[in-house]
Amino acid sequence: MAQAHWGCCPWLVVLCALGAWGHPKSVDLTAEDVRNCLISPPYLPVTVVNTTAQLTALRQQMHIQNLFAYIIPETDAHMSEYIGTRDKRRAWMTGFTGSAGTAVVTMGKAGLWTDSRYWTQAERQMDCNWELHKEVDTASIVIWLLTEVPAGKRVGFDPFLFSIGSWESYNMALMNSNIKLVSITPNLVDQAWGSEKPLVPSQPIYVLQEAFTGNTWQKKVSDIRSQMQKHPKAPTAVLLSALDETAWLFNLRGSDIPYNPFFYSYTLLTDSSIRLFVNRSCLNSETLKYLNSSCTGSMCVQVEDYSQVRHNIQAYASGNVKIWIGTSYTTYGLYEVIPTEKLIEDTYSPVMVTKAVKNSKEQALLRASHVRDAVAVIRYLVWLEKNVPKGTVDEFSGAELLNKFRGKEQFSSGPSFETISASGLNAALAHYSPTKELHRKLSSDEMYLLDSGGQYWDGTTDITRTVHWGTPSAFQKEAYTRVLIGNIDLSRLVFPANTSGRMMEVFARRALWDVGLNYGHGTGHGIGNFLCVHEWPVGFQYNNLPMAKGMFTSIEPGYYQDGEFGIRLEDVALVVEAKTKYPGSYLTFEVVSLVPYDRNLIDVSLLSPEQLQYLNHYYQTIREKVGPELQQRQLLEEFEWLQQHTEPLSAKAPHTAPLASLLAVSSLAILGCRV
Repeated sequence: MAQAHWGCCPWLVVLCALGAWGHPKSVDLTAEDVRNCLISPPYLPVTVVNTTAQLTALRQQMHIQNLFAYIIPETDAHMSEYIGTRDKRRAWMTGFTGSAGTAVVTMGKAGLWTDSRYWTQAERQMDCNWELHKEVDTASIVIWLLTEVPAGKRVGFDPFLFSIGSWESYNMALMNSNIKLVSITPNLVDQAWGSEKPLVPSQPIYVLQEAFTGNTWQKKVSDIRSQMQKHPKAPTAVLLSALDETAWLFNLRGSDIPYNPFFYSYTLLTDSSIRLFVNRSCLNSETLKYLNSSCTGSMCVQVEDYSQVRHNIQAYASGNVKIWIGTSYTTYGLYEVIPTEKLIEDTYSPVMVTKAVKNSKEQALLRASHVRDAVAVIRYLVWLEKNVPKGTVDEFSGAELLNKFRGKEQFSSGPSFETISASGLNAALAHYSPTKELHRKLSSDEMYLLDSGGQYWDGTTDITRTVHWGTPSAFQKEAYTRVLIGNIDLSRLVFPANTSGRMMEVFARRALWDVGLNYGHGTGHGIGNFLCVHEWPVGFQYNNLPMAKGMFTSIEPGYYQDGEFGIRLEDVALVVEAKTKYPGSYLTFEVVSLVPYDRNLIDVSLLSPEQLQYLNHYYQTIREKVGPELQQRQLLEEFEWLQQHTEPLSAKAPHTAPLASLLAVSSLAILGCRV
């Protein structure tokens, strides 16, 4: 799944607005707001949410706290990518439900800042109480605050919703003004929301079976303590704030967060104690026993109330201690109660860094999950091939069916993110997802981009394929093939150990750059073992860790033609040792995603002999690993489809025969008969 790291993208796509009947309409990004708030009564789309009551309630709370302005980010107290319903404060305040954006409310005005992916959506959801600012950087918010907030007034924020970096940015920008930035707890939106706010999740926190874990939690704790002892600054404790850190450390999972098997938690791991801050009612007696919670030794987990984490950290920090934190996921709410001289700061915590490298068991688990995931995706592609020509399939119903196919796979635990099921011009929006109300029909005359993934007890998956069931244009085939070349070139790259992903990312873009094409998102991200689908700090961004043996990353170049089509080819790959002619410490990638690319879109003449050899070897691997799984389950059509779509390619690759004509042969092959 392509991550939303757009920066100054050269290709920002023309958004499409979907009408009430799901028909696409082009939208000019420079056009005026679809709302007309200057007439009386104002013209507003029927999708607008009236927020007058919310703003009135919030301003009452601001008045009590002597605030003139209040900043509302879209995040939770753990800097999570996906957030629970009760953390969607900005959505409740504004009516805007997009995943990115910051709201600011003053005593007289209210503004929302979001990026181009969401401008049309924001205009359709926000009423005339809100100004839409088509910018996302902190600087533009600060400029607005300096204009709107009188000298001597106070701007408030919830410190648990500000990363350390966000606080530093706002604080530095306002430092020389006569406006004071103040940390306020509890959250004022929560106070305004009152009894209508969704309840704290109460689903059980459960132990992940040993068969699906790389090590026991005791072994993991001992390893982190060993790193503490070897650290030159001698930390006495490690503070874990990201939800996947605690889930990984204790081999526990939950369901508090959409798409991620996490539960609200913090951990304070000291050299002699372990404190887990969590909703204790979600732990049954067996889980408490598993955690050794009834004792007080160094390998006994003391279960503390989640709401008491700030108080406990502040109390611990009053002693002769040194607390090791990862600044990327620690919020200012905890950072501000730890004296600076008692902090040891790294970008990522030792747990985040350690879990990025999978041991041999974890690698085997992730490989196995991708085999089963490939079965689900292949079943869907075969179904589409038969049903799209009938004109009965749309983006949303297709995505729902794929979820059902995945749900039938062993160890399935739901999707790993919202499926990107995009036909035609919608695929030019890299993060488009259909809804039940707004979607397009799939057509044999258009390209279809499918970016999806699953959560399984043994691993997390993420794969993207782009297909065309009709006759693609020459440009579509060239663009697709150049994206494929980028995927191949990066996947087969041999590089020195500890090379930064940023240094090698160019190999995914080179074939596109050669003809003046490009894409505006990241090239890849880490992936977890039944954890995050976007697992930091692995990938090809500037702030990722250097590549090391045992890391998993996605490789996902793409191309997006504004208002027409989009292409992305994404595989998950394991970093492994490379076999080189001469001795040395070199690495390469082993692709574990196992779904063939669309032969209909490949221009073989653009592939070098080395690229063609790699592709055919990959296809042989798919046959060897997925074929037996399909045979064992008597999936006759799917097995023949696989055989057909993994035939070795050559410079004069034959056109694939219709699927139905080969089913008889498939049946005999699965039964072990010779034809």
